[in-house]
Amino acid sequence: MKIRIAIFLVLALVLLLTLAAAAKTGDDGKDKDKDTSGARTGVSQDDTARLQGEQRFRSNCARCHAAPPKFAPRMMGTIVRHMRVRATLTDEDARLILRYMSH
Repeated sequence: MKIRIAIFLVLALVLLLTLAAAAKTGDDGKDKDKDTSGARTGVSQDDTARLQGEQRFRSNCARCHAAPPKFAPRMMGTIVRHMRVRATLTDEDARLILRYMSH
């Protein structure tokens, strides 16, 4: 008799957890708590950062330089750090330019 009660309680717990998980997700099976604002607009945060990096490159670097060919990410980081000092770029400018140059 005690085994039947234990089995019943376990099954009831599994059912409750399943219902809680189903309530958390929408009809399409996607998690409601996740932020999908970038997916709705068609532009991800990575794309936005690259666009901002391109704008910063044009306003700060393109005065003297054409966009260099692709370099290894480590080398590009060294170049951007060096130019940050020479061109007095802000930390955010350097970060966004590096993201633009790395992709």
